[in-house]
This record gives sequence, C-alpha cells and structure tokens, in this order.
Amino acid sequence: MSPETVMDIAYRAMMVTLYLGAPMLIAALLIGLLVSLFQAATQINEMTLSFIPKILGVFAVLVVAGPWLLELITDYTRTLFQNIPFLVS
Repeated sequence: MSPETVMDIAYRAMMVTLYLGAPMLIAALLIGLLVSLFQAATQINEMTLSFIPKILGVFAVLVVAGPWLLELITDYTRTLFQNIPFLVS
C-alpha cells in the first residue's frame, strides 16, 4: 500500500467525519447564539438555559438528517471494505 493510498483513505475518512458531525455542530452553534441573544435582550443570566434548546435542536437535526448520515457512513464503509483486495496488493 503506497503512502498516497493511505493519505487518500485518511482524507476521505476525515471528510466523512466532517460531514457526519457538521449538521449537529452547526445546529448547536446557531441555537446557542439565539439563546445568548435572547438572554442578552432580556437580561436573564441563567447558565443552564441554553442546554435544553441545544439538546432538542441537535436531536431534531439528527432525526431529520439521520437517514442521510447513515447512508453516508454506510457507503463509505462499504466502499472501504470492497477495496480491501486492491489495497492489500
């Protein structure tokens, strides 16, 4: 296995990881920003106020994007396993 092949596999693995994590992280970021703006506007300084909306938002994104995320990781894994004979030689 050449170094280029290893780097290509690592690059694709990192891209799949980025695609898997990005929707939930972006949702948590946006919800946290909105809750922070709400807290600044109303002067509510409760530290635990942002946890429940973030959890619900990440769960909603996971429910909506779950089939796409599952298909993405399944396709990557299937491709990786199918290429094992070509990678060994």
